[in-house]
Amino acid sequence: MLIIFNRQQMMKPTMIILAACAALQAGAWEIGDFVLSPVRPAGIGAVQPATDGSHYYQISDNGRDIDRIDYGTSMATAVLRTDELQGCAVQQWDGYEISGDEQRILLWTASESIYRHSFTADYYVLDRASGQLTKVTADGGEEIATLSPDGCRVAYVKANNAYTLDLATGTTTQLTHDGEKNKVIYGVPDWVYQEEFGILNSFTWSPDSRTLAFIRWDESQVPMYSMTMYEGDCKANSDYALYPGSFDYKYPVAGEPNSVVNVVTCDMGTGAVRTLDRQWDYIPHLAFARNDALMVMTLNRTQNDLHIYRMNPADQHLAEVYRDTSDTWIDSELARSVTYTDRFLVIPSERSGYSQLYQYNLDNGQLMRQLTTGEEPVTAYYGHDSKRGLFFYQCTHGPLNRVVRSVDSKGRVRDVESREGSNRAAFSSDFAYYIHTFSNATTPPQYRVVRTSDRRQLRSLEMNEKYASRYLVPDVPQREFVTCQSDGYTLNGYIIKPANFDPEKKYPVIMSQYSGPGSQQVLNSWKVDWENWFAMQGYIVACFDGRGTGARGKAFESVTYQNLGHYETIDQVAAARHIAAQPWVDADHIGIWGWSYGGYMTLMALSEPGHPFAAGVSIAPVTSWRFYDTIYAERFMRTPQENADGYDRSAPLSRMDDLKGDLLIMFGSADDNVHIINSMQYIAKLHGQKSQFEMMVYPNMNHSINGCGVREPLYQRVLNFFDRKLK
Repeated sequence: MLIIFNRQQMMKPTMIILAACAALQAGAWEIGDFVLSPVRPAGIGAVQPATDGSHYYQISDNGRDIDRIDYGTSMATAVLRTDELQGCAVQQWDGYEISGDEQRILLWTASESIYRHSFTADYYVLDRASGQLTKVTADGGEEIATLSPDGCRVAYVKANNAYTLDLATGTTTQLTHDGEKNKVIYGVPDWVYQEEFGILNSFTWSPDSRTLAFIRWDESQVPMYSMTMYEGDCKANSDYALYPGSFDYKYPVAGEPNSVVNVVTCDMGTGAVRTLDRQWDYIPHLAFARNDALMVMTLNRTQNDLHIYRMNPADQHLAEVYRDTSDTWIDSELARSVTYTDRFLVIPSERSGYSQLYQYNLDNGQLMRQLTTGEEPVTAYYGHDSKRGLFFYQCTHGPLNRVVRSVDSKGRVRDVESREGSNRAAFSSDFAYYIHTFSNATTPPQYRVVRTSDRRQLRSLEMNEKYASRYLVPDVPQREFVTCQSDGYTLNGYIIKPANFDPEKKYPVIMSQYSGPGSQQVLNSWKVDWENWFAMQGYIVACFDGRGTGARGKAFESVTYQNLGHYETIDQVAAARHIAAQPWVDADHIGIWGWSYGGYMTLMALSEPGHPFAAGVSIAPVTSWRFYDTIYAERFMRTPQENADGYDRSAPLSRMDDLKGDLLIMFGSADDNVHIINSMQYIAKLHGQKSQFEMMVYPNMNHSINGCGVREPLYQRVLNFFDRKLK
């Protein structure tokens, strides 16, 4: 078992509480109170279970210490004290990974971003027994370093090739030799796998540590994409002071060639490196089962035919143990939550119309049982308690809520955590304890340690009382859940009214939405952000999840197949008309906005004939799915060669004759996800038809448009635009 923790994902309770207290003392609300991260609710950091089932590991807020903490008593034992390490000048660790035997710790620092999620770092290994700290390479800058389960080796990638370091002998072995930037990558996924499959590391060690497996990406035939880079101001690059530079990488747009992928295995005993002489369109998941069989998940390019093969690394023999097909697409994110024991696998599938769990025999591929049934989709699988014969999972309870349940081998279901709202659980390795995370629309996140057998709360970790005292006050408006009708469907939504709401007045409205396939904005969980601030400025803020969004079953989601934007637009227009009919709404002053898919939908809505929107803000929008990447665009649209009419119908670029309303379009010039070509082509057509509009460009910023202090003025710019157009 590998225990992994990434400090970059951790919230800092002390900092958050101090910031909230400072704001409270100031006694005045600013937009920064709602859009800047230091005033988010306190978290507890990522909790990683120890192998004994009674303890977990956690890093300190300052990133310098690691403790082993008892679930029941909270007693902590020091595992790492950076100040005590001889000759260590590291100021803080960005993350850590503990070996399966818990005797070595892989640590990393000096992380440098590559794309939105991937990074290089300087990696070290601490031997707990001797206290010796070893740097993986002298000059650092490795990717995806990963400990073997026995803690004896580290696998890592450098300059696109795979290496191992033997910690006992200090010997470095180069496993591959033809890795080259923008041509061949080993271990580290290419851009589109990272972005759309959510895979950052394909390294997987066998439980006995004798075999390392990973994926080879040959992206030599993938077209190159080039982004212009400028000197900038924050984090300025003086090399581009007079002449712009570029960032060049491989990006496959819809219908173009993808990387060719192969499975590679390395025998640590013999040193043999073998590439499986078989190719598939996609390999979205690679993992070892507990019996040392390598499990290879494959998906066709249309993404509606998924297979799992059991592979013997010694002779590369393949045996199919699972297959799933769909008339539309298979949710690869669900499928990748598959877990393997030495005897069976458990995987979610939407074959019944709702995501449910299925158990398959690992030897012969036979279905053992369908573990869950009904019309409440499973949203997370936590694992199998072999001692008690229980399978733990999260599912919906109505689309807005999430509950934690268990089911036994006879199909008996029990609620583990079922308070109305959002419930999550992080279990100990033997399922004897779990950390319960809960929030709802009126309760900021709360964290507790609970004993599984009797569901008894043992202690509170963080209840966010100070945060609640700051934001659960009369002058911070809260969400109200509502519904509306569209085309025969009931849509879930929420509205936020000004705190001093007067039903006799008429208020302008800002419609907020994302609307992308499988997404969900309307949830009974805690959320206080810019929407609350906008409501405090005299707006009704409304949000509705239309067709295509998640937690409503496969039919509700897949109605948009090969026709993105059509039904989503109908539903947003219907929701706006529903809001416009309320007696306290100024029906002539309704705006709509969104980011990414939401930006795309803003443009679609503003070009829907007869729409009720006076203005819209579109941030980082797709303007044609022909510009977007293969995995995402083709999952829902197939290729442009197969569905040319669908691509044309779904493109805001094809609907500009009907564009109506004031428009602000915003984007980062270095967006590696939704490229600048989307906005530039749209703007060119706006100029061609002599349309007036407003624009804001963020030089060198990516899809998130974050950092360098831009977030607060970004939201202020959106508010100023709506103030001018809707008031």
